[in-house]
Amino acid sequence: QVQLVESGGGLVQVGGSLRLSCDASVRTYAMGWFRQAPGKERAFVAALRWSGGNAFYADSVKGRFTISRDNAKNTMYLQMTNLKPEDTAVYFCSARTKTVYYPALFDFSDVHEYDYWGQGTQVTVSS
Repeated sequence: QVQLVESGGGLVQVGGSLRLSCDASVRTYAMGWFRQAPGKERAFVAALRWSGGNAFYADSVKGRFTISRDNAKNTMYLQMTNLKPEDTAVYFCSARTKTVYYPALFDFSDVHEYDYWGQGTQVTVSS
């Protein structure tokens, strides 16, 4: 059974920084961060292919957030800087463990591509 455990959320002022972590119990094809604000759908934030290559970001976080991984620890990170009130949400770690038959068609930003999710961690940015 795959387990994803997030940590690192909290309350921060506008312009501040936070780093989220996601510990995965297994190696996956891809991992991502999504967020969900009250009354809104879960939205893509950032993702990466575990074996390497480019990372992918939502336009709203480009230049402010950085996704990374530690292969030895099976841990993914999201470094968030210059936080804004609109970044307030529950942040979810996600993983794709099922076989990807057509890697060129894999959509890292699509929630339906991922088959495991963490419990979420709250990020609140106060103005």
